[in-house]
Amino acid sequence: MNNKFILVAIVVVISLSGTYFLLKNKSSQSLLSNIESPLKNILPSPTPFPFEELTIPYLRSRDYESEIAKLTKTYDASNYTAYLTSYDSDGLKINGLLTRPTSQMPDDGFPAIVFVHGYIPPSQYKTTEKYYDYVDFLARNGFVVFKIDLRGHGESEGEPGGAYYSADYIVDTLNARAALQSTDFVNPKKIGLWGHSMSGNVVMRSFAAQPEIPAIAIWAGAVYTYSDWEKYTINDSSYVPLPSTAKSLRSRQRLFDTYGDFDPENTFWKSFVPTNYLSDLQGAIGIFHAMDDPVVNIGFSRDFIGLLDDTNVPHELHEYPSGGHNISGANFSQAMQDTVEFFKIYLGG
Repeated sequence: MNNKFILVAIVVVISLSGTYFLLKNKSSQSLLSNIESPLKNILPSPTPFPFEELTIPYLRSRDYESEIAKLTKTYDASNYTAYLTSYDSDGLKINGLLTRPTSQMPDDGFPAIVFVHGYIPPSQYKTTEKYYDYVDFLARNGFVVFKIDLRGHGESEGEPGGAYYSADYIVDTLNARAALQSTDFVNPKKIGLWGHSMSGNVVMRSFAAQPEIPAIAIWAGAVYTYSDWEKYTINDSSYVPLPSTAKSLRSRQRLFDTYGDFDPENTFWKSFVPTNYLSDLQGAIGIFHAMDDPVVNIGFSRDFIGLLDDTNVPHELHEYPSGGHNISGANFSQAMQDTVEFFKIYLGG
């Protein structure tokens, strides 16, 4: 069936090519345009190689465009107001919580942070509950904070396809950045990223895709080189496997069928790994990790810092003696203050 379709398409193209040289006047050219336009939608436009859309070069080459939708006030805090809102991410409605300082806006707009949550079973995720204390701390220190609900989480549209072998969450993150840039109250040049756990990988790949991002902060992040995943693994008892019918699982299997398991020497996998693009980065990286983290071994962060030590990328590692995977308890306030100071250096505010 496909061969017959291609043969018919070729015949049509040849016929149009012969007709093209016979049509000279403007009305004829208009007629030809009307014929050719739908034909372009019929003929296949092959991708250079399978799963190109997952690679850093592809993520760099594509556009990210979005806008913040209507702001619906949710609550007032001491020096900021929080709103529920949404934005478009490649045709999907992605929800989020946005905070805006009540202080006078700087002439060039407020500094802002796209706040990307870690793994939470998608059905349990709630916009106004998760990470409240983290968002509040950043917001009280003068930042616009946009905590996005990654696709498939809470009321956001789409399927929660996972972070490590998909580009979906990177696209959501960079479209959120574009949405903030479209506002009249955010400085478009001072938007950083914050990611926790799996979203350490998400914001790092986002940074590799847009090296001009001024700063990213990662709390208890995992999977930077992908070889580190084999070395340390991840021990998350809260993980709920996706159903066997999930589109993302089928796509992941096709990925492995095509390129095999991760191999740091494989050309495709090289283009996938964010740490292969460290020399391009123009911003700073802050890493924050508790030494007793039972989910993500602090070795992920220490190994990553070791790589950064051999680059010109501004970076810092903050280790805390306790606090677990969320750096909660006695060290929470210190870790948040360290994060605020990091962002103030590289974003201002």
